[in-house]
Amino acid sequence: MRAISCLFALFIFAAGVSFGMAQEMKDPFREPALNALKGRKIVYLPHSLGFDMAQAWGGVTKQAAERFGMAFTVRDPNWSTEAMAQSITSLIAERPDVIITQNPDLQSLARLLKQANAAGIYVVQVNMEGAVQTDAFVGPDFIGVGEQEAEIVVKACGKGSGKSGKVAITQGTVTGGVSVYQVQGAMKVFNQHPEIKVVSSQAGDWDPNKARSITETVLQQHPDLCAVIDAWDGQARGDGAAIAQAGKKGQVLVVTSGGGAQSMCDALADGIITHDINYDGVGMGRDIVSSILVLLQSKQPAGALKFNMYSPTRVMTKDDVKDGACWNPDTYASILK
Repeated sequence: MRAISCLFALFIFAAGVSFGMAQEMKDPFREPALNALKGRKIVYLPHSLGFDMAQAWGGVTKQAAERFGMAFTVRDPNWSTEAMAQSITSLIAERPDVIITQNPDLQSLARLLKQANAAGIYVVQVNMEGAVQTDAFVGPDFIGVGEQEAEIVVKACGKGSGKSGKVAITQGTVTGGVSVYQVQGAMKVFNQHPEIKVVSSQAGDWDPNKARSITETVLQQHPDLCAVIDAWDGQARGDGAAIAQAGKKGQVLVVTSGGGAQSMCDALADGIITHDINYDGVGMGRDIVSSILVLLQSKQPAGALKFNMYSPTRVMTKDDVKDGACWNPDTYASILK
């Protein structure tokens, strides 16, 4: 009985010591990390707030910034490259800690982004990579995306398919990284398959109405067209509408890519788009946040660290459209209000 009492007392003592140690234990790394973030100024400058992916990137980043005690502000140039350039010029003078931006093309902002780095401002480029590498790029490997798109087309339209092998490419802007690099990737694959014939490669300028007009003309010239590759699914709806109007819905592939908003699932379910490579706009928002956390905690000068945070991709078809497969942009738009 005495032995049992001693053992019980020893157990109580050990439990008390363990409880006390647990109370006293601290994470020595948390406070320095949070202190590196608190009070920092983040400015978000997409090409426009008027489309779904920009809302997701901004909404996710704003929530994280507020959680970590950072100031988050938005500038909306509303599709104006000139307004973007003016904003960056003024920001270089204001000296925020981080600028998050989306290039309208490869060259327009390159000199200014380099100046921002030189002024000690971290620059995170999103989705549309510029000619100058800054601290971080967050977005898909668009050459890889172009290769994926072309491989889908080769499988459906290439050797042994019984199809014409004729393909049209609807670019965005011919100077935009999203478009330039996707076409590069696609042509890399097509050049290995002589049975594939690119019968048209034109710029839709991110406008679905222009894409529809282009594809209507291509179908008149090539009624046996097998597939259209489009640089962005927001624009590709125009290609799909032209194909549907010609009575060829489901016969001519529409292969494209986008950020996984609900409009992607709607277009796939309707058959307007047949294959959409989803690079997850919400996930990109998380990657923007991760890039900012790394840069601010690194304590390295702006421009010292240069890295690409490539987004994972997933090829989606009509069969993949289920509840929750795509995200609602209204959720993130409301956060930015």
